[in-house]
Amino acid sequence: MESTVKIFAVEDDPTYRKFLEYVLGLNPDFEVHFFSSGNDCIKHLHLKPNIIALDYTLPDMSGEEVLNKVKNFNQAIHVIIVSAQEKIGTAVKLLKLGAYDYIIKNEDTKDRLLNAINNARKNISLTEEISSLRSELSEKYNFDKSIIGSSKAIKKVFAMLEKAVNSNIIVSITGETGTGKELIAKTIHYNSSRKKEPFVPVNIAAIPRELIESELFGHEKGAFTGALTRRIGKFEEAQKGTIFLDEIGEMDMSLQAKLLRVIQEKEVTRVGGNNTIKLDVRILVATHRNLAEEVKNGNFREDLYYRLLGLPVWLPPLRERDNDVIIIAKYFLKEFCKENNISELKFSKKAQDQLLKYRYPGNVRELKSVVDLAAVLSDGDQIEAEDIKFSSIIDEEKLALEELTLKEYTFKIISFMLEKYDHNVIKVAKKLDIGKSSIYRYLQEMEQIKK
Repeated sequence: MESTVKIFAVEDDPTYRKFLEYVLGLNPDFEVHFFSSGNDCIKHLHLKPNIIALDYTLPDMSGEEVLNKVKNFNQAIHVIIVSAQEKIGTAVKLLKLGAYDYIIKNEDTKDRLLNAINNARKNISLTEEISSLRSELSEKYNFDKSIIGSSKAIKKVFAMLEKAVNSNIIVSITGETGTGKELIAKTIHYNSSRKKEPFVPVNIAAIPRELIESELFGHEKGAFTGALTRRIGKFEEAQKGTIFLDEIGEMDMSLQAKLLRVIQEKEVTRVGGNNTIKLDVRILVATHRNLAEEVKNGNFREDLYYRLLGLPVWLPPLRERDNDVIIIAKYFLKEFCKENNISELKFSKKAQDQLLKYRYPGNVRELKSVVDLAAVLSDGDQIEAEDIKFSSIIDEEKLALEELTLKEYTFKIISFMLEKYDHNVIKVAKKLDIGKSSIYRYLQEMEQIKK
């Protein structure tokens, strides 16, 4: 059964009012309130109507004036204009001002009015559902629930997040792969004043170079081969909300210049278009790279770097978070048991010791995989040390003995993965969560070192 919808009917003609009483009385889910003047309707807006059926010609004010006052009070109220005027210009003007529909008084009014109300009702239901989901997301990304841990390292992150949510400053999130950069971005958004607006994540490394400009800024119909319709970009999708540019260090230099302009001018022009679209969008960026080093190496624009720096938030690797490993592991285990409808499991003391000894090159993401596998392998009501399986791509003891530089370790890891996956660069890039260009650059540097 559908919930009751509250409707205001504003009509000064007694005969037409009786007609509306009959039409709107056909549905028991309609709670209808009648008013004979625009002013009377405005005075009762505190009753929170969902829909207003508004006569265009009233004794005290025009339908346009009433519409403006209603929209100033609450944009979410759906106003359906019911008018004897058949002027197309009037209808177009009112629709531009925010009217939901414009209906002419004739023999089809009954059906058109009921259809308009039912369509508005579906729209209201969808809006309420979206609002409810966003409230759930805000709850989910509450600091205490989304970011788990009590170490000194993570408390520093909490302190920076408190500053991030209370302003619109650009936030640059850095940290190793798997430390939870997107989680931090969502936490900032859903605790900020923009939490009811869109959060639009974009993984720069995952979008082909030739498509990224269109993906970010949109394109007009016919802008290039295959552009069959107009498409809005991610920046427009994020209007009033937040755009999260993940792996910003993978962005091509030519596109960096265009992004810089968008940030400076706070406007975007679609590919193939001439009109500029003003933006009200908060920008969050993330990378596992050292952008300052990338600037020195000529891979990242210095002016864009300083624009994006904003409030820097560094996420510590899991190996530097002390007992957070056990706190997070227990959380993942509880969630796994709940999602798979199995009895709650616990870690034995030896299993916990095993978890604490490991260094987690894949960070929190790797820990989750280890915990999920341990839960599957466990035969009893608790996870034992032998259920803990680590699957690092390179043996830790060998790495510790070799004492290589970070770059040399990186070469080894990439070489190992390329061998494992038959030199499929795309697959390796996905597995390592880095861009294809990064792999090619490392390989090129490796060749130069060999020479």
